[in-house]
Amino acid sequence: MCRSERIPILFGRSEESVITREHQNSINQINESTMKLLFVFIGGGFGSVARYIISKYLNNPESGVPYGTFLVNVLGSLLIGVILGLALKNEALNQNQTLLFATGFCGGFTTFSAFAYENHLFLKSGDFMQFALYTVASIIVGFIAVFIGVYLVKLF
Repeated sequence: MCRSERIPILFGRSEESVITREHQNSINQINESTMKLLFVFIGGGFGSVARYIISKYLNNPESGVPYGTFLVNVLGSLLIGVILGLALKNEALNQNQTLLFATGFCGGFTTFSAFAYENHLFLKSGDFMQFALYTVASIIVGFIAVFIGVYLVKLF
């Protein structure tokens, strides 16, 4: 039998159980992954609510002009630039903060912010072909996906 370090664990009763150090490490990894998902979930919830409120009050249903959507896309792009800039500069934000604000909030607030930042990276690296392909493909595939979604809804 393999000899491994054992850790005593109490389960609310007087009986004692033991787990191995490897098992405890697995539990810690699961807890860490769960916390990361929780940060994204909470940030996404707040971002989605913020987008809803702004769009509700600024989108103009009479003219069809989505002022609110335009505003959240621009603000989201600015915000993700600030957040990721802070995360990269002197490691001012840790991974969990970046997950909460960039992935969570900006992801819930708008997906355009991620799109704009990725295009910024292509331009910054001088990869103009990838920038053009990514931009055109994103727009075309996005429109096609919307039309397919509307079509599928009409079918059912």
